[in-house]
Amino acid sequence: MGKKLENKVALITGSGRGIGRELALMLAKDGAHIVVNDLDADPANQTVEDIIAMGGKAVACNGSV
Repeated sequence: MGKKLENKVALITGSGRGIGRELALMLAKDGAHIVVNDLDADPANQTVEDIIAMGGKAVACNGSV
């Protein structure tokens, strides 16, 4: 069975920590490519690293949207 979000992109604001981070990880597990947005670069970069480590694709976009 394929991943239902394969080749989809999700931009998640506030995904460096908390609920946003957990949502980013969950969607990445389901195959989505993730754009991690957070005001703080360090937590955003950590989320990106964690997604990549589990085989997903992610980039950070720091700042306010």
